[in-house]
Amino acid sequence: MIDKRKSEALFEAMPPTGRLADAVSQSIAGALLEGRIAPGEALPSEGEIAREFGISKPIAREALRQLAGVGLIHTQQGKVARAKALNGEPLDRFYGYAVRSSLKRLREANEMRRVVETGIAQLAAERRAPEGIARMEEATQLMRETILEPGGFTECDIAFHLGMAAATGNSMIKVQMEGLGSIQREVSELFSRRSNRTKADWEHTIARHEAVLEAIRAGAVEAARASIEAHYEAADLASLEVAGDPGPGGPRA
Repeated sequence: MIDKRKSEALFEAMPPTGRLADAVSQSIAGALLEGRIAPGEALPSEGEIAREFGISKPIAREALRQLAGVGLIHTQQGKVARAKALNGEPLDRFYGYAVRSSLKRLREANEMRRVVETGIAQLAAERRAPEGIARMEEATQLMRETILEPGGFTECDIAFHLGMAAATGNSMIKVQMEGLGSIQREVSELFSRRSNRTKADWEHTIARHEAVLEAIRAGAVEAARASIEAHYEAADLASLEVAGDPGPGGPRA
């Protein structure tokens, strides 16, 4: 639990205008995002928050509800709220609903992902954070071990793109890429489920990932952009062509 004596320095002053619950949640969010409250750490109680900000307990409760809704804290009835590690889970849930709702939404989401990841690949080539490159290398190796295994291969694919985000050294990009996981999983699974996919097709997919990795590892910004574009043209867009016959539970146009 946070030391009550430190609570005054914990939160920034509320802005003078706007809804009280919004202002309180923004102040607490600032403490969470800047690391003044660590993941897993308990927040002050509703009563303590109310006293700190000079508000009622229902307003404090609403502020905490807002923070829980965007995934910054975990709340449970009868227990104090706790900070969560910053991640893309709320975005991932939203995109999951969207891409499973219709083929149109899947196409739109994948188009958005393509635009986003092109920029990510370029920034990753500029910065080349070692942790991200190591994760990309591990993912490509595991892809070779999961050839012809759609489920395992999809998870390796997702891990590769998360590694690419980590290679930028940008925490907001990492969260965004985590949020795109549902889109990537749906597209990758569609591609992997094609009845006419050969082992050579799987190997070509790995080769495209290795080309992206090599460009980023070499710091070749333009090559990174070209490689990720080529990957999309050959893989993701092809998979959407077979999405018109999604099978049970798949997205419908």
